[in-house]
Amino acid sequence: MPLIKLEDVSKLYGFGDATTLALDEVSLSIDKGEFVAVMGPSGSGKSTLLNVLGLLDRPTNGTYRLQNRLVDRLSQSRAAKLRRDTIGFIFQSYNLLPKLTVLENVALPLTYKGIGATKRFKQASQILERVGMQNREYYYPYQLSGGQIQCAAIARALVNDPSIIIADEPTGNLDSAGSRLVMELLSEIHKMGNTIIFVTHNPELTKYATRVVYMRDGMIIEDEPTMIGEVAKTVRRRLYTQPRMTAEDDLMGVSLLMKAVPDKAVSKSSSSKRTKSKKGTTSRRKRRYQKVKST
Repeated sequence: MPLIKLEDVSKLYGFGDATTLALDEVSLSIDKGEFVAVMGPSGSGKSTLLNVLGLLDRPTNGTYRLQNRLVDRLSQSRAAKLRRDTIGFIFQSYNLLPKLTVLENVALPLTYKGIGATKRFKQASQILERVGMQNREYYYPYQLSGGQIQCAAIARALVNDPSIIIADEPTGNLDSAGSRLVMELLSEIHKMGNTIIFVTHNPELTKYATRVVYMRDGMIIEDEPTMIGEVAKTVRRRLYTQPRMTAEDDLMGVSLLMKAVPDKAVSKSSSSKRTKSKKGTTSRRKRRYQKVKST
């Protein structure tokens, strides 16, 4: 039985002529323990798909089953409780509260479960140790690097012990070293049995996935199982084979531009000389005519 199952799910925003079809009859099944990468161009429906999967938004049409439970029409309070207990979110912009320490940020979700301060800080500290951030417990977000902030955000996502981790561009604001740190951490979490679904524009990050879903215009157009450590074939074919501008192309363009500019200048100069020449000829003819007339 799939952990997640979407059947003919559509999502529309707006009304009348301003209606936008963000998801177009999407069907998707995800088993427990999968590491799924979602790719596609901007506006293809990736974030909308994650919002529906994470119970942040409900589909306009179609059905959504989570753990074999029909959840697409749950009330807001029931959806919030199921989301809190089942799903952990990691955002591109981190969403840590700047006036709270790392420990307080990670412990915050436990507050909503009514857990006492001592117990929730102890639990948060254990999670921070798990992600290698225990020595930064009392730092504030502004005192951390981008990779460390995202590790703290991952710890916050894990503190409720969710079975599903949903990450929307978790490395989008990070350099290559920070990206590697975050993806290695997610890989370790996946090995412990968590199901992970993440959006990325970076084809290299599909090396960590066991499956790649490719979207366009609100539809899933490719769904490919992959080997960990290898870039997905579909992604490699779609993204690596696109023509790219090289440094030589740029230099050639500049060279052609430089050649074109003098030609225009010469042409303009010649035209100017011809105009002056014509004016001079006319002037001489006029003077001769006046001289003959006077005689």
